[in-house]
Amino acid sequence: MPAFLNWLLRLLPTNPICMRLVQGGSCRLRHMYLRSGYLGVMIVILLFAMLANVQGSMSVRQLAAGAANIFVLISYLQVGLICLLTPVFMAGAIAQEDNPRTWDILLTTPLNALQIVLGNLFGRLFFILVLLFSTLPLFAVTQYFGGVPGRSIFASYAIAGASSLLVAAIAVTLSVTRTGGRKAVFWFYVSVVMWIFATYAADLELRTAITLGAAATHTTFLTPVNPFLALEVLLRSNTYVPHNFTGVEVGWLTKIWLSQPIAAFCWLCIGLSVVMIGYSTIRLRAIGAKVGAIPWYRRMLGLSLSGGVERPARPVGTNPIAWRESVARGKTFTAIVARWGFVGLGVTIGLTLIGLYHAGVWTQATLQLAVTAVLSGEIVIIALIALNMSATAVTREREDGTLDLILTTPLQPGPYLAGKLRGLIQYLLPLILVPTLTLALIAVYVLADGFGNPAGTVTNVMVKGSTARIDVPLVMPVGALLLPIVLVPFIATCVMIGLYWSIKSKGTIGSVVGAVAVAGALGGLLGLCGMVSGSNAGVLGAVITAFSPVNLIWALVYPADTIGASVAKGLGAARIGMIVGALLAAVGYGIVVYMLHNMIKRSFMMTVRKLAGST
Repeated sequence: MPAFLNWLLRLLPTNPICMRLVQGGSCRLRHMYLRSGYLGVMIVILLFAMLANVQGSMSVRQLAAGAANIFVLISYLQVGLICLLTPVFMAGAIAQEDNPRTWDILLTTPLNALQIVLGNLFGRLFFILVLLFSTLPLFAVTQYFGGVPGRSIFASYAIAGASSLLVAAIAVTLSVTRTGGRKAVFWFYVSVVMWIFATYAADLELRTAITLGAAATHTTFLTPVNPFLALEVLLRSNTYVPHNFTGVEVGWLTKIWLSQPIAAFCWLCIGLSVVMIGYSTIRLRAIGAKVGAIPWYRRMLGLSLSGGVERPARPVGTNPIAWRESVARGKTFTAIVARWGFVGLGVTIGLTLIGLYHAGVWTQATLQLAVTAVLSGEIVIIALIALNMSATAVTREREDGTLDLILTTPLQPGPYLAGKLRGLIQYLLPLILVPTLTLALIAVYVLADGFGNPAGTVTNVMVKGSTARIDVPLVMPVGALLLPIVLVPFIATCVMIGLYWSIKSKGTIGSVVGAVAVAGALGGLLGLCGMVSGSNAGVLGAVITAFSPVNLIWALVYPADTIGASVAKGLGAARIGMIVGALLAAVGYGIVVYMLHNMIKRSFMMTVRKLAGST
């Protein structure tokens, strides 16, 4: 075989790294369950969507409209699941390659740098692409009823595929530069959630109507940088319309960026991926540990040299496990910057929201939408951080051998688990304070009647499901007290779910996937129950709505729409219902935490010894 052809084949088709990852992953039951679960969820959603949108004795036009609605739902769900699962699969490119120093071994093989990078990239990306194209028959079902062009189906696949390629390239780049380590899942989830929430909320604010009074709006410069915005151009082309530069002289980049946002998104992802692959190829040979003096930024934070063998003594307290989780875990430069950076950014955003409204730049509707998006995003991010930290709390100790040392001490499973829970909650308290403080600032602004703002802080709206109108504030001030009552025990429940999976799972990736799946199902169930009951169950609906922190935010900002059945009886009744619901939620989450603690404590020693030595 010619040398050039052999070199070309080893880039991908016969790349030994790619083949190892594909063959190894294909034989794992966890991957099979994940693929089967993904396809099963898509099938179930499609079935229920068909039952809801396609019924008997419908005209051809109605069938086509129902199929189009199903296609929209499935497309959004697929992109969302791909954005959620890609970081999970690609986290192994950092967590598994960095710890055993696999890169150092690979550099001694005849493989060149490009072959190593592409093998790691596409060996893991293969599973995402398999998940993606396994749903192609489901999309074909929607064409049976008409109303869904084949071009739209393949365009939605292009958006999902480009998104997964970009995330995969970022993962490999972090792996090559060794800037991620075992915190890959945390950084991936937080980055994905923050980017999607921030760009989508900013895009909603920047949208402008095509013509005066028209319901349709133009795309913005943010559309090609968010997969859901690009998908909205495809699925809602009547209300979210690209710019038309016919007869207008504009630059080629502006024309492609604003008039063809889907193509711009796909090419942007491909271009950035190529750049990162090139950088990783060049950077690969420079891999190695860095030694030297303590950098100035670490000295400012009171940190020793990264990887150093000495450090100052620290007071541990009464529970060393709680101290280790709340203090020692976050005693790195990256953790300190990320933790307090989140706090500073969140408080700044909260003050900015109030300032923009007070200055007359924003209307009441815009402020309410921004508050809802920001607080919901912050709550989701905090929950993901809690799940990631707790889901890796025990598996990390098992993998690095720390757990074996802990088991030789007099420390019992009960105090060990209680210390983990207390330490993680203490570490997360500054993050939990961010949405609480934002809501408190807005509550003070409302109670002070906007500090003389002529726009006011009260608006008259129609109650959903009723002909009555009622005056509601920008945000119900009682939320500043209710949110921490619900959010703290909810996060504690997420921590216990993560600890449960961390103890029973062999590796960090599997524990994170399981914990996110269970907590996501719990949050989705509470959210769905709150949405349905809020509009139909009277004051009981307000009680049930308060069980979910995200639903509680929506009810505080949009009470007439979210808990209209109780608001129709007066804001006082709705307020009492949410207070009762928050207290019951706190008690309920506390009971769940206590039961999980006892269950894990009883089986802790047996589970740990069963998994001893496994990785």
